[in-house]
Order: sequence, then structure tokens, then C-alpha cells
Amino acid sequence: MHPSSSERPVILTGDRTTGPLHLGHYVGSLRNRVALQSTHQQFLLLADAQALTDNAHDPAKVSRNIVEIATDYLAVGIDSDLTTICLQSHLPALADLTLLYMNFVSVARLERNPTIKDEIQSRGFGRDIPAGFLCYPVAQAADITAFKATIVPVGDDQVPLIEQTNEIVRRINRQTGKGVLKEARALISTVGRLPGVDGKAKMSKSQGNTIPLSATADQIRDAVRRMFTDPQHVRAADPGRIEGNVVFTYLDAFDADRDAVADLKARYVRGGLGDSAVKKRLEDVLQDVIAPIRARRTALAREPDHVLAAVRRGTERAQSVTAATLRELRAALGLLSLH
Repeated sequence: MHPSSSERPVILTGDRTTGPLHLGHYVGSLRNRVALQSTHQQFLLLADAQALTDNAHDPAKVSRNIVEIATDYLAVGIDSDLTTICLQSHLPALADLTLLYMNFVSVARLERNPTIKDEIQSRGFGRDIPAGFLCYPVAQAADITAFKATIVPVGDDQVPLIEQTNEIVRRINRQTGKGVLKEARALISTVGRLPGVDGKAKMSKSQGNTIPLSATADQIRDAVRRMFTDPQHVRAADPGRIEGNVVFTYLDAFDADRDAVADLKARYVRGGLGDSAVKKRLEDVLQDVIAPIRARRTALAREPDHVLAAVRRGTERAQSVTAATLRELRAALGLLSLH
């Protein structure tokens, strides 16, 4: 028997609406969200406002991917009756909370955040950092606390953002003398980040090294054939390396038959197993994973109004939840209410 909604821990997660989701998202978060939705109050944020912090030059891209990502959610098994799917830009309390929280954090502290520092460097902003990008940790703190989430699934590179959220929470709770806001803990995925099919450390749409959840059978086959293996493994008889071999990384992530994968690894390291045989195994596994998702996605794509209705219902519910947090915090801070 599942606990009632009010007894379940609150979990907040989501995605920037910059493009359709891929296998990296699936193994890193999506399948875990499906598992958690029956035991947690789960809010799933379509982060279109956050996506604008480095895509303001192309807001149409951000907008059109709202339905794309919501379709991906439903296709992988997210149930909109169990999980609240909501649109960030239509939750005005988040912007109000962000503005309040900016008074409780310094620019120097934001610039020291390791996640932000790394992103600024990788994007080559220099000092031309969009203010919205620099203040993203504050906006994320608003997102988390507005829902009173106590669990936030993130990659280990995002942990500093959760730590900064909790700093803001503690500072405000000390000032008000009340525990209005809740601290959150990071829920780290047990599966490491999935590399791109080209062997690069990160699967990225911009680098063209992803396998989308809508991939056709031919696209999956082509992606697996292009996968980086061991450049020293020229002949099947040669001993091969598992470390850095993308094919085995994907098998570890998706193949449920752990004994069979272990046997393949032993044979590959020993010599006598060709890359083509290992890739064929992986292709079969990925076809089985993606085929039902693709079928559901194709059906959902014919009913965009159904997808938008799920987002609309979730957003209305989220508006009520986040507005209540804002009212409670304004009262605790002693801000004037006209109501």
C-alpha cells in the first residue's frame, strides 16, 4: 500500500527545454523518475526560463522544445496523474522568490560556485556573463524551495548548486527565526554520465553524438556501428581494453543480463572476440529499450493537445503550491501584505 500524497517525500527534478531528450537522459534520470513517482510527490519542471539564460538569442527554440520534452516524459512512462509536470515560466512565485533570495547571496559567492565557474569557462563567457546565467543557483534555490522539495536528483557536478540552495535556506531561516524553508539533499544517480557515441566524455546534442529517444532502428544501428571501442583492438584475436570502450559502457548501463556482459568482457580482454559481435549485442539491447518508447512517442506526437493538457494541469497545481510557499515566506520576513 502506497503512502498518501501528503506523507510522501517531495522530489523536484526537471530539464532545460533546449532539445529532445536522449539515452543519456534516460539512463541518468528518466527511468529513475518513473520508479520514484509512485513513492514520492514528484514535481517535474520544464525549465524554459532557465534555458533562456544562455539561449535568449533563440527563444523560439526554447518554446518549441517544451512539447518535445513533455512528449518524451510521457513516452518513457511518466504518469501525469502521479507526477506533476509543470512549466517554469508560468509559475510567477519562482521569479518572486528568486528576487527575494538575491538579497541573501553575494556576487562573489555566486562566482565561487564550482559548477558555475566550470560552465563559465567551458562556454567562454569571460566577463560577458549573462546575469541570468550567473544567478542560476539563486533561481534553482527558488525552484527547490518553492515546492519544499527535500530530494533533488542531480549529477555529482551539480552538488554545489544544492549546497548553495541550503546556504540560502539556512540564512533565511535564521533571520526569520522560523523553519519556513526546507533543506534538500542531492540524490546522485548510481549510473555514471553516459559518454557520447564518439567516446567524448559528454553526450551532447550540439556535438551530434547522442542517440535520441525517438531514434529509428536504422539510426540506432548506425550509432552503434560508429561507437568508439579500443583503437588497439585491430583483430578479433587481439586482447582488448574495457576501460574507455563506449560499447561496454553502454552495455553496463542497459543490458540486464549482468552475467552475459561479464562473460563478454572476459572474452574481449583475453582476445578472440571482435568488436562487431559486441556491437551486435548492444544494438539488440538498445533496439529493445527504444522501440516501445519510440512507439509511444509516435502516438503522443499525433496528439499534442493531450500533451499540453497534461502540462497545463500540472502547472495549475504547481502554481498553487509555489504561491503558498511565497505567501508563507513573505509573512515570515515581515513583508507587507495587501490581502
